[in-house]
Amino acid sequence: MFDRIKAAKERLRGYANVTPVMTSRTLNQMVGADVFLKCENFQRVGAFKFRGAFNAISQLTDQQKSNGVITYSSGNHAQAVALVGQLLGVPTTVVMPNDAPGVKRAATEGYGATVIEYDPEETTREEMAKVLKAEHGYTLIPPFDHLDVIAGQGTAALELLEDLKRLDMLLVPCGGGGLLSGSAIASKGMDPACKVIGIEPELADDASRSFHTKTLHTVKNPPTIADGTRTPSLGKLTFPLVLEYVDDMRTVTETAIIEAVQFLFYRMKMVVEPSGALGLAALLSGALSGSGRVGVIISGGNIDAETMSKILRISNNFLSTS
Repeated sequence: MFDRIKAAKERLRGYANVTPVMTSRTLNQMVGADVFLKCENFQRVGAFKFRGAFNAISQLTDQQKSNGVITYSSGNHAQAVALVGQLLGVPTTVVMPNDAPGVKRAATEGYGATVIEYDPEETTREEMAKVLKAEHGYTLIPPFDHLDVIAGQGTAALELLEDLKRLDMLLVPCGGGGLLSGSAIASKGMDPACKVIGIEPELADDASRSFHTKTLHTVKNPPTIADGTRTPSLGKLTFPLVLEYVDDMRTVTETAIIEAVQFLFYRMKMVVEPSGALGLAALLSGALSGSGRVGVIISGGNIDAETMSKILRISNNFLSTS
């Protein structure tokens, strides 16, 4: 699988952004470690998802491309599939919940995708996509449970370790486990001593429970602000990969997530969505003690104005320590 990630990196050359690695002396002092943020909020469509979508769709046959692809997503993967479809001339259809963030839906449609709404209380996105796939002959490009998607997502960690050479720890947000499993495989391939730890919200802790019990757990529509982690469970592919390659899983509170988004905005001048700030939330809140060289995947920056304004209005203790 590590070879697939290296091949994906070559496939993405000239299409995906090589995203920057940012540091902060203030952050290092606060957490007692040298922290390196891999900023996928500066990736195309504002999230790491472009990597997996492009790696998967670019390998389809001409017939599959002509028939079009379908996916389901609350936002970032939807935008990624839509943009890749625009770049490669592939028709795209996206099944999206009716409560998806408006900024993500608008961007998805702006890239040319056809959006099909569904009510999460009445059906599942997987079931709706299955029906449409059978009816129209689409190829399904799921958000995470697909080997080529996983390989593409893993290129973010591959780039980080090629740049830094060595890390003691890598913190990765976890929803369905595509980014986490790909990052863990890439990290172990580059630096076997690097401990890879998945981070998810306490309110959406299915992956943590699955990891620690070695039994797949599910959660339905968890009420976390980190909308990118509202997947019901790890996938058939990502669950065993997480068990094999990930060293630990930790959870963070909603307060910790909000404070991490605020820190990135006020101290580092970066717009990061709640799901993208999970790794930093673990460090800042003390949910995880970092030391040495710590990498953090900042997975995305797609947040709507209303949510961001609410987050920034909440009082934050670290602002008084300026």
